[in-house]
Amino acid sequence: MEKHPEYEYLNLLQYTLEKGIKKEDRTGTGTFSVFGYQMRFDLSKGFPLFTTKRVSFKLIASELLWFIKGDTNIRFLLEHNNHIWDEWAFKRWVESEEYKGPDMTDFGRRSLVDEAFNEIYQKELKSFCQRILEDDTFAKKYGDLGNVYGKQWRNWTTSDGELLDQLQDAINQIKNNPDSRRIIVNAWNPEDVIDAGGKDSKAALPPCHVMFQFYVANGKLSCMLTQRSGDQFLGIPYNVSSYALLTHLIAHECGLEVGEFIHSIGDAHIYSNHIKQVKLQLSREPRPFPTLKINHEKKSIFDIELEDLTIEGYDPHPSIKAPVAV
Repeated sequence: MEKHPEYEYLNLLQYTLEKGIKKEDRTGTGTFSVFGYQMRFDLSKGFPLFTTKRVSFKLIASELLWFIKGDTNIRFLLEHNNHIWDEWAFKRWVESEEYKGPDMTDFGRRSLVDEAFNEIYQKELKSFCQRILEDDTFAKKYGDLGNVYGKQWRNWTTSDGELLDQLQDAINQIKNNPDSRRIIVNAWNPEDVIDAGGKDSKAALPPCHVMFQFYVANGKLSCMLTQRSGDQFLGIPYNVSSYALLTHLIAHECGLEVGEFIHSIGDAHIYSNHIKQVKLQLSREPRPFPTLKINHEKKSIFDIELEDLTIEGYDPHPSIKAPVAV
């Protein structure tokens, strides 16, 4: 019997528990890390929305549509009840000279170890998100994350000030020059990421998924993502489904079937405070992958809205909560 495709991911978790090197990291949490790991998913055999814990397709889809629109402000995400990027914008706010609230230094770690502080932090974060939704001026200044994925995909700025739409160019090449070996979208701009996260940086966070490449063969579209760094428990399940969805959407526009999604990761790590959750997930048996349905009345990827995408037959194990390292 053919092994369930989710074992591509579960084997990564198991391998890292057994072979991972203990390393310190930017967040101060600590990780167990392996370097240079690749997974492959045949997208014709079901949509890779992992089943050994519930993964929110709506969060994945709304974030991807945010990238596709070229948006870099979290207001769009908040309007869709998506809080994936809240902490990065909040960090910029509490480190600004305008912020006069309670001390939020090192809020990510402190919220995990100090229950009293966590209550204050959650209140401040909720207030911040509400203000982003209601105050246009505040949202423009503190909701924007700078040159993150949407900017680099859709509005890469050259040294001459010209804007390049890499995603549109990739689609044009797939349609008109499908044998090209240059169908690449790159998010890693050294000018933006040096000292990224600092007060004067152009991006709130250096891109983790640094580039992706498309390949057309036998009427099928495949995609390979190169990711410099991947949080195996929280992040990578979202990354796999997000780029699988992107591949489906572009194949849909270009009149192609889907091929493979290949995921190549540099530093693939499990945070030290996720070990218990990973072991619980590994104790579960995968269930059949669901099916993705796209509204066929919408051909262009740039016209797709959240309601045009549905997942059928998704029956996962329950969610497993874990803290986010910021």
